[in-house]
Amino acid sequence: MHQIILSIGFGIVTASILSMGAVGFTLQFGVTNLFNLAFGDVMTIAAFVAYVVHNDAGASIWLALAAGGAAGMLSSVLIARLIYLPFMQRGTSQFAMVMVTVAVSIVFNNVLQIFSGTGFYGYALLPQASVHILGMVFTPRELVIIALAVVCMAGLHLLFKYTRIGKAMRATSDDASLARTCGIPTNRVTNFAWLASGLLCGLAGVALAMDLGTFSATTGGSFLLVIVAAAVFGSVGEPYGAMVGALVIGVASELAAVISPDLKDVVAFGLLVVVLLVRPEGLRSGRVQIRGEVTR
Repeated sequence: MHQIILSIGFGIVTASILSMGAVGFTLQFGVTNLFNLAFGDVMTIAAFVAYVVHNDAGASIWLALAAGGAAGMLSSVLIARLIYLPFMQRGTSQFAMVMVTVAVSIVFNNVLQIFSGTGFYGYALLPQASVHILGMVFTPRELVIIALAVVCMAGLHLLFKYTRIGKAMRATSDDASLARTCGIPTNRVTNFAWLASGLLCGLAGVALAMDLGTFSATTGGSFLLVIVAAAVFGSVGEPYGAMVGALVIGVASELAAVISPDLKDVVAFGLLVVVLLVRPEGLRSGRVQIRGEVTR
């Protein structure tokens, strides 16, 4: 029983990281209708930027985390505007666009390996005393990661519900042509969506590297599979569903690790298969979705 409680604590940390990644991924898809498989490599870029800021420049890990988030924002917007958008404006099919994102992912991964090699890197973090909460064990850094995820999710909720840009995103996702006719600057809305999703992507990448202890050029790409599982679990394009998917998959995979670490991914994708068999459209399909088309 004690091991189960500990695993739930580990699952909460994993779910916090996963929620930032899954919501960022589903936000990109919801607004642009693009299944961006280079998302994980942007996470890795953010992790390396944070490594340079923290280990080489000597800044605090929290400043490095902010730098990683900024790197995610910048990378996402540049990729979207310089690579994805020109293809989309030519009417490239969705399947072809997926192949484009795969190509971008491969290019990024190989460029990262040219500069970093195949070795593993880790942040120079000092050991911290454990904090016991309800039988679960956390470090102060893990508690900050959990709090960061909660703040990000709460911020997105407030954004969608109460701000003009959030309402504009929902309008654009429902019918971009009608939104443009009504005077909504859909191009700016799409850019903002890439910025927001890039920020979450960067934060998730640095948080993942902190949680794992070490990372390499392939870390983000490997974690992308779990992110996609969480996003699809909760209905792709539905941020609230991605939050639920992240929590369920994060905790369930850590509980499975009590039996065997090899079962973590098996349980994550097993849950996904079950949900898709019962509800092929995802857990929260039919609720308020952030979907849309590409603006020219």
